[in-house]
Amino acid sequence: MAEATKKAANRIERTMPRLRQAYYMSIRTELKKELGLKNIHEVPILEKIVINCGLGKAKDDKRLMEVATNTLRKITGQQPVPTLARQSIASFKLREGNHIGLKVTLRDDRMYEFMDRLITLVIPRLRDFHGVNPRSFDRQGNFALGLSDQSVFPELSFEETTPAHGLQVIFVISVRDKTQSRALLEKFGLPFEKERS
Repeated sequence: MAEATKKAANRIERTMPRLRQAYYMSIRTELKKELGLKNIHEVPILEKIVINCGLGKAKDDKRLMEVATNTLRKITGQQPVPTLARQSIASFKLREGNHIGLKVTLRDDRMYEFMDRLITLVIPRLRDFHGVNPRSFDRQGNFALGLSDQSVFPELSFEETTPAHGLQVIFVISVRDKTQSRALLEKFGLPFEKERS
């Protein structure tokens, strides 16, 4: 019986993404001690990653929507959902119901795999990078990371990166405390900018 349980655990370890495995094997218990929490269920957990792509220029350039759709599909492995304008704004030449962007919501294994690629492959390729901004947390403890160009993703060829567009990656964390959210992201390996003294 014990051998069957061991085999099942080994099978899970082989199929589980690296960061998810690290979270359940070590990060969770380390954070519980460091943050002084009484219960393991109080430890912050990454709930989802939302990738947004604002395409206000897409109403003039239809190719931009195709390029952005291809980008999000390739880097996430999911089909993006179009976001629509909620109201008409004449000064922006915007009508209610116009396509103004795309978004993808990642959960479970895909979320951990995307985050692993982002931290180990994409962020090191950024030019003049000194760490992510520690002031990018919102009041709920979620963290937003903006990328000005999609060409840093290794999944995309040069032809697929023209025209260039930016994206926003939002890490939605189960805790409403910025310090606990930051501690979790640091354990995953997200490099934060050093505070200037």
